[in-house]
Amino acid sequence: MPDNFFYYTIEKESIAEFKDRGSRFIAYAFPISTVEEFKNRLKQLKNEHSKAVHHCFAYRIGTDRNNFRSSDDGEPSGTAGKPILGQIDSKRITNTAIVVIRYFGGALLGVPGLINAYKTAASFVLQTLPVIKKAMEESYRLQFDYTIMNEIMILVRKFNCSVKNKEMQLFCLMELSIPRSNLELFMIQIKNIRGIEINKL
Repeated sequence: MPDNFFYYTIEKESIAEFKDRGSRFIAYAFPISTVEEFKNRLKQLKNEHSKAVHHCFAYRIGTDRNNFRSSDDGEPSGTAGKPILGQIDSKRITNTAIVVIRYFGGALLGVPGLINAYKTAASFVLQTLPVIKKAMEESYRLQFDYTIMNEIMILVRKFNCSVKNKEMQLFCLMELSIPRSNLELFMIQIKNIRGIEINKL
């Protein structure tokens, strides 16, 4: 199946640690779907590790993989955020964030040492997590008369669609996420049902 039907991500949070010359690098990897989710988790981690000197991070969000950010949080430019993002990208995953928290051990590691430490910590935490494959989905709003509800639900189940929102009165409204790989066939069949209005969200 084409790559534009699926994306890869992680499903749960994990933690790993790397040590170098007394400095501790604690890496947290976790799934996210919005920047807001990331900011909330980063804030929690900063509170949990308030004595740490750096809270460096990288994330990538979205199935087009265009929404990303990395931060060195006071480390020399390019020594922390980019190596962390590089590990996310080496796994070809998205909707994923990694925060690496550093407790300084007294010895300066230098630029190559820092790049290696942040890269290794990020690599270690990703090794603890399975990469999962998820279907890319398109969102649509359906409006229809209650009398054809049964016919619609048969197609929703047949094509593995998920119902995100619904209002069931005499006239119904339903918001669906349809797997991209099933979209063409779903549309052909749903348009055979009379009295339904479909709009892309």
